[in-house]
Amino acid sequence: LNMENASSVTEFILLGLSQNQRVQKIYFVLFLAFYLITVAGNLLIVVTVISSQRLNSPIYFFLCCLSFVDICYSSITAPKMIAGLLVGSQAISFVGCMAQLFGFHFFGCAEVFLLTAMAYDRYAAICRPLHYAALMSGRACGRMVLGSWVGAFFHSTLQLLLTIRLPFCGPNQIDHYFCDVHPLLRLACADTRAAGAAVVVNGGLITLSTFAILVSSYVVILVSLRGQTAAGWHKALSTCGSHITVVILFFGPCTFVYIRPSSNLAADKDVAVFYAIITPMLNPLIYTLRNEEVKSAMRKLWSRKV
Repeated sequence: LNMENASSVTEFILLGLSQNQRVQKIYFVLFLAFYLITVAGNLLIVVTVISSQRLNSPIYFFLCCLSFVDICYSSITAPKMIAGLLVGSQAISFVGCMAQLFGFHFFGCAEVFLLTAMAYDRYAAICRPLHYAALMSGRACGRMVLGSWVGAFFHSTLQLLLTIRLPFCGPNQIDHYFCDVHPLLRLACADTRAAGAAVVVNGGLITLSTFAILVSSYVVILVSLRGQTAAGWHKALSTCGSHITVVILFFGPCTFVYIRPSSNLAADKDVAVFYAIITPMLNPLIYTLRNEEVKSAMRKLWSRKV
């Protein structure tokens, strides 16, 4: 009986952000623009870092990886959502839905770990400058990035296993614009309290532990700057400022959605737009506008191409 239950829903209907057709048209233009800016901006950073000899320090290696993750992360949800805004609500197959859930958590989690690695890089650069080359060797950076991917894989596999084994026997309308764990738990025709608790613990542990590492690395940085001149403060904070901005923009909404049992899916959906679409778009702007090295490398690249 259970197997019949589990397979009786072969597709889900994503209700999207709005049922109002005029609002849908406005959203379509807006989010298409956001998505194109995200891909173009992050691609520009990847190309700039790879082709520039000067941007060879660890922070740019991480930035390049972060930009790649941002392109994949927004591509998991945005194209489907944009198409949905054009044609109204939208069907997604059961397999497609589970793939989307896995991909979204995989790249989102990789982003969290990369931001943490970047915070450690800033700590090493500012607080342990003499040991920086040893702490952040090519091999160490490679291991951090590999660790980010492996950790993200375990996290998203767990989220997938908690969801895919649930029986779905209708209704099949998801009040969201992509397949995420909370809306799917709501649709399952079984008691999902244990799965829901596991989802919150899994997401919460990762978010809280990485956030604790991030905050503590910045506290240590600020403490170590106490005796510095104004110029020293400015130099240190200008390299950290863009990173702190991205962390706040990404972790704030993420924590809101995943660290508590979901009671209000409509609010979750609106907040998700922020970390799934807007933050990946802002990352390249935040990192390039505040960074002279990246800007000059981009100018060089541009003049070479032209």
